[in-house]
Amino acid sequence: MRFARIGQPGHETPAVMVTDDSYVDITEITADIDGDFLARVDLAAAAAFVADRVASGLATSLGDQRVGSPIARPHQVLCIGLNYADHAQESGMAIPDEPIVFNKAPNTVIGPHDDVIMPRGSVKADWEVELGIVIGARARYLPTPIQAWEHVAGLVLVNDVSEREFQLERGGQWVKGKSCETFNPCGPWLVTLDEIDDVQDLDMWLDVNGQRMQTGTTSTMIFNIPFLVWYLSQFMVLEPGDLINTGTPPGVGLGMTPPTFLAVGDVMELGIDRLGTQRQLLIAAD
Repeated sequence: MRFARIGQPGHETPAVMVTDDSYVDITEITADIDGDFLARVDLAAAAAFVADRVASGLATSLGDQRVGSPIARPHQVLCIGLNYADHAQESGMAIPDEPIVFNKAPNTVIGPHDDVIMPRGSVKADWEVELGIVIGARARYLPTPIQAWEHVAGLVLVNDVSEREFQLERGGQWVKGKSCETFNPCGPWLVTLDEIDDVQDLDMWLDVNGQRMQTGTTSTMIFNIPFLVWYLSQFMVLEPGDLINTGTPPGVGLGMTPPTFLAVGDVMELGIDRLGTQRQLLIAAD
């Protein structure tokens, strides 16, 4: 199942995609795709509801409607750094013994095609295509990674936009370079696990102004999805609706020779198999 939120910011309608271009409104089931819904959703019942609406001719054409983030603002956004072996290599950094964990402000989450705002004073804004994990059940001290799957609602495509000067040259934690407004485009869909044959074998890519920058696959992750959920649960409580960005493959601007960064007017396009595509225009902060 592919959950989505359709409409203008703050007024999104919860939906299930029937095709890439049509959806069924599920406001009779839930007011939003949020933690409360993800914690209680019965996927079989939701599928039956959608099938009934489709059979009754009640699917709606997407047309030019805005697609929002497929999840409402999460309780927290957690990120994993250097989680792809080939990205660690391009960065000239050792493969970590344990996941590198940092936070990103929850209000960075925007729709997959919304504009990304270049921060004031930014000269080193960068791109990062990533697979995101959405938590579906409260996770606290999970015994082993095997149990992690029971706590995952689904997966999303995210762009972990980063300002490298803020992140690496201004002192303190990475959060300053990660939490600028609009720095976490998410979606277009929240895809449930039954829709994906092998989550650790998904191709991913990102273009800037039509030029391919990143090409990778989730098969080169150092720490896989169940391990990450289990690991994080040893240090904090994961709540339904929380988002985990799991790292990026090689090809980021910081790793180029010379380093290459984004400018106002640039366009980022990205995608992951089964999880859809995104497109963002870089605009100046007012």
